[in-house]
Amino acid sequence: MSDKKRVLFLCTGNSCRSQMAEGFAKAFGTDPSVEILSAGLEAHGVNPMAIQVMKEDGHDISDQTSTVVTDEMIAGASMVITLCDHAESHCPALPPGVDHRHWPIPDPAQVTGSEAEVLAAFRDARDEIKDHLFSLVNELRSGDEFF
Repeated sequence: MSDKKRVLFLCTGNSCRSQMAEGFAKAFGTDPSVEILSAGLEAHGVNPMAIQVMKEDGHDISDQTSTVVTDEMIAGASMVITLCDHAESHCPALPPGVDHRHWPIPDPAQVTGSEAEVLAAFRDARDEIKDHLFSLVNELRSGDEFF
């Protein structure tokens, strides 16, 4: 593994939660030696509502792509953050020394109802992910870690 640190956000379809987490992590000014990635157990494409709610918060994730997690991504990861219980329970085995965090955030893409109700679920997920990222960045910076 190289000296470059890699943070991998992992979710089931890599369409909403992990995409938003990747967008926030990149925006929060991580050290240039840190690679931020997101992937899924499957690739469902980036959800347009995830793009919309991130734009509302000032972050453009429209250029991000949906990717299936690979063994190479896992092998090169310094930290893996799972964002749903399904990804947590089906995550490939992590190498020793990989920092694993789990943020069980409800899938906004599974919410049914009016457009306003679905949009509210996406905003809730976005805000929860943002709170987790702020906490993580502060924790790692206070310990002179890699963010």
